[in-house]
Amino acid sequence: MDCIFCQIVQGKVPSDTVYEDDEMKAFRDIHPVAPTHVLIIPKRHITSLADLPDEETPLIGRMARVANELARKEGVARKGYRIIISSGEEGGQVVPHLHMHLLGGRKLSDRLC
Repeated sequence: MDCIFCQIVQGKVPSDTVYEDDEMKAFRDIHPVAPTHVLIIPKRHITSLADLPDEETPLIGRMARVANELARKEGVARKGYRIIISSGEEGGQVVPHLHMHLLGGRKLSDRLC
């Protein structure tokens, strides 16, 4: 598979992993836009949020729980952080594998676009 995130899950591409369990993995973004920029991905390939099967809806809640835990560990929970899920090309999704961005460590813009 050509998916870079699947290759990271398989250990074919190195990553700075900050969390991993049977279902998901979190690692530092190689092009961070904030001092804390962590990507949280399901290990199973799901192309985007739009392609999330109904039976997998609870996965997003579990990803958010991991994001909250990582925000505390990274020291950004108290002052605030942003969680982003982009879906599809026009939504700004660059890698076609469902992922959540955890951003923090500085004042983020009030603008989302």
